Amino acid sequence: MSTAVTLDDEPHPGPGPGLGAPLRSVSLPRGRLDVRVSGGIVRGVHEDGILAWRGIPYAAPPVGDGRFRAPRPVESWAGIRDASRFGKIASQPHRGQFRAHGPRSASGEDCLTINVMRPAAGHPRRLGLPVMVFIHGGGYSVGSSQDFTGRGERFVRSGRVVYVSFNYRLGALGYIDFTRYSTPDHPFESNLGLRDQVAALRWVRDNIRAFGGNPNNVTVFGESAGGNAVITLMATPAAEGLFARAIAQSSPSNAAFSRELTDAWAGEVVEELRTLTEADAGAVGLAPDELLAMAPADVISQAVIAVQTRTPDSNPGTFCLVPVVDGDFLPERPVDAFRAGREHRVPLIIGSNEREGTLFRGRVDILPHSAPRISAIFDQAPESSHEAMRAVYAGLSPLRGSVDFGSDFVFWYPSLQLGELHSRVAPVYVYRFDLAPRLMHMLGFGATHGIELFALFDQTDLPVARIMSVLGGRELFINAGERMRRNWLHFALTGRPDADWPRFTEEDRLTLIIDAEDRVESDPRGDRRAVWQEFLPDW
Repeated sequence: MSTAVTLDDEPHPGPGPGLGAPLRSVSLPRGRLDVRVSGGIVRGVHEDGILAWRGIPYAAPPVGDGRFRAPRPVESWAGIRDASRFGKIASQPHRGQFRAHGPRSASGEDCLTINVMRPAAGHPRRLGLPVMVFIHGGGYSVGSSQDFTGRGERFVRSGRVVYVSFNYRLGALGYIDFTRYSTPDHPFESNLGLRDQVAALRWVRDNIRAFGGNPNNVTVFGESAGGNAVITLMATPAAEGLFARAIAQSSPSNAAFSRELTDAWAGEVVEELRTLTEADAGAVGLAPDELLAMAPADVISQAVIAVQTRTPDSNPGTFCLVPVVDGDFLPERPVDAFRAGREHRVPLIIGSNEREGTLFRGRVDILPHSAPRISAIFDQAPESSHEAMRAVYAGLSPLRGSVDFGSDFVFWYPSLQLGELHSRVAPVYVYRFDLAPRLMHMLGFGATHGIELFALFDQTDLPVARIMSVLGGRELFINAGERMRRNWLHFALTGRPDADWPRFTEEDRLTLIIDAEDRVESDPRGDRRAVWQEFLPDW
């Protein structure tokens, strides 16, 4: 059985199982594993000191006339539902811009399921543990709660939290706004993936006590698109009161766009869909709403790949799979809500990695770091700021300067700006993750996008992590992950990280630099920050 420990004495049980290795299951009295939730009773499993329930529906399947509609209440089931396995992952392309699950992964539109893990020690209904809800990333295009980041065993093994992860709709089914094509026969709604996330958080509020969690102490956290989801939820009225703390890792925090722009992307997807279905006699001459209603999910995914592949050049600095400012569910850009103090005033950890942009090369070349893309960004900025912006990156090599410019535009500066704005109304803690194994530096990646996840989730035994540390640096990475995890846990318990991490304010801008040895710096890269403020005054 797992033993509860203090945050200052977190055990390290050694290498955990790989992604494909099953955990050891043992028998427990059924009363410990059978839990009544919205919809019926679910039966979990006991795995090496952890109680886990997986694949629990938190909304009705968004299929048939539920496609492109807001999530509906859970459909009840009879008897006891097996909750030992993950549910289907959201429909996503097997081959596209981003690395997705393989074709053997069970996937489909019936994907709205949630997973809960808690320590086996203690009676589940008497603990009232803090709850950590993780939102997976993947560019709102790929990914699932089956990814190693969605499992979170190391957080649960601390004995201090209940851990939750879930799937939500991706790609065009979750993040293309087709409301311009809505008809009485085929009504479409906006921000479906975001609505799914709110529905999952409502499920947590209504059900987590049965698993030993405290619905009044929920921390929502995520990385990349998951970090963007956290920031967007903070500006979503329907999410009010559903979480008490927030952590946004490497968030493209400014990625929420106007109806004008998203309508254009919807039109492009429909045209691509027509091209892909032109050989289907049944699809010829269909109105857009009919075409969207009848097209298979995998064909819609192919249409989106074509649009998202050309978006970085046709609209530099944007990405087509994002929340839309619809004036309703998401009334305004998150940055505008933060600027006006209308966001949810919860404590926030926010930060980015030192070299976020180095990952985005080849088929995932989506950032504005080519000359034409950078030029397009400059055209949006006051001309008086151009010279200073060029100068601040002039000390770097041309390649590094362009990569860092794109990275700063998408990740670093928007997150820093939101942290600054939020610090006016709630506690904020800012970090920068600088640590990378030696090989990553030699290959020119450094502390790139997503690298901190291997440390935070204690997944340094995964093949890709072992390759990264083949020339050294593994122990430093493990130790940094333990410190980082301790801060995340302390924040979930108390609303603040460890005492060595000071609160961020506009006056001193104290920032935790996570490295071989953590340190605190005041306004790191302050010269860049000042230039960006002039370059994007209306950001």
